[in-house]
Amino acid sequence: MARHVTVIGAGIVGVACASYLRRAGLEVTIVDMRAPGEYCTFGNAGALSPGSCVPYAMPGVLKRVPGWLADPAGPLTIRLSYLPRALPWLLRFVAASRRERIPEIARALRALLGGTFEAYAPLLREADAQHLVRQSGYLFVYETQAGLDADAGAWRIRREHGVVCENIGPEGIRELEPALRGVYRHGVWLPEQGHCVNPERLTKSLAARFQADGGKLVRARVLDIEIGAAGPRALATDAGPMPVDTLLICAGAHSHEFSARVGDPVPLETQRGYHVTIENPTVELARPVSSGEGKFFVTPMDVGLRVAGTVEFAGLEAPPNYARADALLAQAKRMFPELAGSRVTKWMGHRPQIPDTLPVVSRGSKFANVFHAFGHGHLGLTCAAPTGRLVAELVTGAPPHIDPAPYRVDRF
Repeated sequence: MARHVTVIGAGIVGVACASYLRRAGLEVTIVDMRAPGEYCTFGNAGALSPGSCVPYAMPGVLKRVPGWLADPAGPLTIRLSYLPRALPWLLRFVAASRRERIPEIARALRALLGGTFEAYAPLLREADAQHLVRQSGYLFVYETQAGLDADAGAWRIRREHGVVCENIGPEGIRELEPALRGVYRHGVWLPEQGHCVNPERLTKSLAARFQADGGKLVRARVLDIEIGAAGPRALATDAGPMPVDTLLICAGAHSHEFSARVGDPVPLETQRGYHVTIENPTVELARPVSSGEGKFFVTPMDVGLRVAGTVEFAGLEAPPNYARADALLAQAKRMFPELAGSRVTKWMGHRPQIPDTLPVVSRGSKFANVFHAFGHGHLGLTCAAPTGRLVAELVTGAPPHIDPAPYRVDRF
């Protein structure tokens, strides 16, 4: 069994994995150039969605893409200059939408996600962070019957996998969230879901507990991995070399750079997402609300009301296009005509997305001292604790609580 594990990445997935590994009795060091929770995790929409077992690549998705691309405020955009680089990933995404693949992907998603709150419970308790997570359900709303019908396949998949989904009308919508006005005629209420009121603070709280329990956190940029005959033996960092016994890659949208270095190439692409946060909002919500047509979430947080969503393909280096954030704010004001606040902030971050929606949670295929936990896409916050639990089982050799085969690194 591993004696010491070095974790590349201090996002919520990396910190949750490190926490579970430390709880299993291993010596653990996290290395990241940023403080915990200050990269993609910082801008998370906050939803905790154990019922999100629907693949992003669904049959018929191609028919909807032209309409999304034609709408400046739509949920998807692709910068033309980046299209040649994104095309191989997009073709894999389309291949994953074949009807025969959907059941196996949905089963694997539900298996990993279904234990979200159970897996978070010990971490929250030990970090005294229970107040940051609320199991208050969330609400999808639709303006038209056509909008609801367009997502019928997704709702069917959720119900088939045991997710409680209750269709409600205008009165039910207003009863749950009085601030929602009459433009929304159809809703789906998911009472078993939840949200986090501050993903960054949650990550920092778990990291603080991890350090108090003897875990180490190193602020450094990983430049390369030194490979020996038996696998990685050191990290080259801007703070000097770091010896490696066992390596766990949790580096978000940069993970494929490191996984390729250890012999595990992965088709990972950044789906850039945006958010706006309205501080001291004039609208109160009890839970997240998602626009079925607009594909965005509005989540009540302790920093204000966060409006998050959209997918942009433009790579890791292109500057943000904050018109995407402005469009989110405009849609939120359409949802809540009285919405205002003392200040509005904008953000863009990089979701690490794999074409078949499933993350990589796996042993390395080439070296025995390598493990991977990345590619969670839109579900990083939801998947983090269950992933940490599974990673600890894989590293220590304990019987895994779910079948890890669907998440293996060599499935592509």
